[in-house]
Amino acid sequence: MICLVYVVLGQAWNLVGGYAGQWSLGHAAFFGLGAYTSTLLLLRFNVTPWLGMIAGGFVAAVVACAIAFPCFKLRTHYFAMATLAIGETVRVLFLAFDWTGGANGLVLPVQRIPSTRDMLWAGKEPYLVIILVMAIAMTLVIVQVERSRLGIYLRAINQDEEAAARLGIDLRRYKLAALAGSAFVTGMTGTFYAQYTTYIDPFSVMPPMLSVRMVLVPVFGGLGTVAGPIIGAFVLIPLSETVRVVWGGRGIGIDQVVYGAIIVSLTLWMPGGVVALWRRRRRARLVPQPA
Repeated sequence: MICLVYVVLGQAWNLVGGYAGQWSLGHAAFFGLGAYTSTLLLLRFNVTPWLGMIAGGFVAAVVACAIAFPCFKLRTHYFAMATLAIGETVRVLFLAFDWTGGANGLVLPVQRIPSTRDMLWAGKEPYLVIILVMAIAMTLVIVQVERSRLGIYLRAINQDEEAAARLGIDLRRYKLAALAGSAFVTGMTGTFYAQYTTYIDPFSVMPPMLSVRMVLVPVFGGLGTVAGPIIGAFVLIPLSETVRVVWGGRGIGIDQVVYGAIIVSLTLWMPGGVVALWRRRRRARLVPQPA
């Protein structure tokens, strides 16, 4: 279940980070905005989460567009640091206001279980079907983007922004489209997570580590590839959970230290990700060896 969640999140981040080269470290804010939007609509106005999911994605996309204009003036690690700061600012704001539940968070109306209208079920099977459909749909979208003019433009921007601009590519327009689309899907996934867990607070839906994991999943599998986020999600997330279970009780944060060390080691040996490593080995087998 969680692996599929990170397939969706990884594919969404890959759109802006892997293809457009805009390394956002604030995607946890979009995830949390989607979760809070649908939950508040359900609790305050009794709006079904099926519509709340769209509303959550829309709110996340609007916020992404709002922060894009100042942030897109920055590049490389400056852009990453700016998005990280914005993500943390959003989390602190949600901690401060009473209407968001503050640090106490919000509890969904679990007394309505089971309720298809409220996307609340006692078993995990319906949630598994929903997130599986979302993962397949998002992967197919990335396949189409990769083959489209949008994908070509995004890869050109990633390679060299100045050269892309000289060729007539509207940098701001296409980077904004990638960020807004990525935020929209991330916000929708936040709604799903809220309905699945039935409880949210800023610490659970907007932690900085969530943004880091969204980045690591496609980085490990392969940036700018369709298969990369899938490979990364089904390798790193079980690895992360195993490390947390085995090492989590031996000290605060030791599980994250061990997990981080493993990721750094793998990244050093596979800088292009698993997909790049596989492609290099495949090319090596196809190249005839000298006698």
